[in-house]
Amino acid sequence: MTDPLEPQNVSSDADATAPEAPATYSPSADVRPGWASDTTTRWPATTAIAAQPVETAPVQATDRPARQAGLGTLLVVALLSAMLASGGTFLGLSSAGLLNGRGGGGANSPVDSARASGQPVTIDESSAVIDAAAKVGPAVVRILVGGVNPDVTGEIPTEGIGSGLIYDADGWILTNRHVVRDSSGQLADSLTVELKDGRRFDGRIYGVDTLTDLAIVKIDVDTDLPTAAIGFSSELKVGQLAIAIGSPLGTYSNTVTSGIISATGRTVDVDGTTRLTNLIQTDAAINPGNSGGPLIDAAGNVIGINTAVARDSNGIGFAIPIDLARPIMQQALAGEELSRPYIGIRYEAINVQVKEREHLSVDKGALIGPSQNAAGETLPGIIPDGPAEKAGLKEGDIVVAINDRTIDTEHPLDATLAGFAPGQTVDLHILRDGASLVIKVTLGTRPPTLTP
Repeated sequence: MTDPLEPQNVSSDADATAPEAPATYSPSADVRPGWASDTTTRWPATTAIAAQPVETAPVQATDRPARQAGLGTLLVVALLSAMLASGGTFLGLSSAGLLNGRGGGGANSPVDSARASGQPVTIDESSAVIDAAAKVGPAVVRILVGGVNPDVTGEIPTEGIGSGLIYDADGWILTNRHVVRDSSGQLADSLTVELKDGRRFDGRIYGVDTLTDLAIVKIDVDTDLPTAAIGFSSELKVGQLAIAIGSPLGTYSNTVTSGIISATGRTVDVDGTTRLTNLIQTDAAINPGNSGGPLIDAAGNVIGINTAVARDSNGIGFAIPIDLARPIMQQALAGEELSRPYIGIRYEAINVQVKEREHLSVDKGALIGPSQNAAGETLPGIIPDGPAEKAGLKEGDIVVAINDRTIDTEHPLDATLAGFAPGQTVDLHILRDGASLVIKVTLGTRPPTLTP
């Protein structure tokens, strides 16, 4: 079996997707493969928030320009590269409510705001972009790592620049994990957050996600800040309008670009060792500096967070679906440590090709089995001492559902699992040697250092 997530790759319960074209995939483990170990910090709670979902190609992180390179475009192969920090898109929200139910004129409601209504078909595209940008723009920030130094061409960050999205009026910001890293690859000690109106605040990293390239940043403010409405990426349709907002090249703050949703469920390999899955593909221009910024729909709902662009390509950008971000956004508002559930398996998402190759009786689900990492090492399908091993799962088992949620290409295992919490006991519906079984598994907490 190959590697992670989606229709033709092997993955682990927290990341699953298969590539759409030949490319190197790094194996995945229950959690995301190969992310560097990060520690999460606990903050006092304010309000509470609320949660879900995949193909492959060499990708280039929408990185922040390094100081030595001046304002030139720097496209780096590694999305997580500490030298790069940028690109990003905050996906789907309900057109009615804000993530935290405050700001932007929304009524008080939890982050799990009303589901975004379908995008109007008769709406004038130009007007839609103008209105959506005006609605979300004030909530988009520029994040400077390590401060800034004056330069003849403007202000150049000492480390790098990315973008972010204010999702709660008390100063809670969603961005990319690679945006908040310094040049050594470690989490930055110093962050400066700049609002659209020019105000600047010291930012602190609340925590980083162990599943995706996401992080939560907190700034302390005396007054409510503008926020963006959070939508639902599960309702996205290929071909619908997509709008990206961010700070390309780190200098052109609040730049707006538009395009369409080109595909969903994409998997991309970054820097040859890291794999991102369940991504939204868009042709809205995403450049270095855009990382961490929102991807929004025609109604101004955040549907994703821009995170990477395909190397040597034109018009191929990727964003993390907002449904995958929602759980950690809620955890931050509740003052909880950022954590992800995990089963402790490596698997391959089943499609028609996998069914034929492995001689399976089904064409959907997640096939548990060994996978290879970037170093060519074969890793077991059942992670030792993990929840799956304790529950009695075996290599060759096919996970077809979690509770009443079917696992298929539209609802991959990792995205479905994101709707649950560590410590929760779930029913795994599996096929073993042609027989249907239900195995109860108490979900563990995904280790930050878990590798494929």
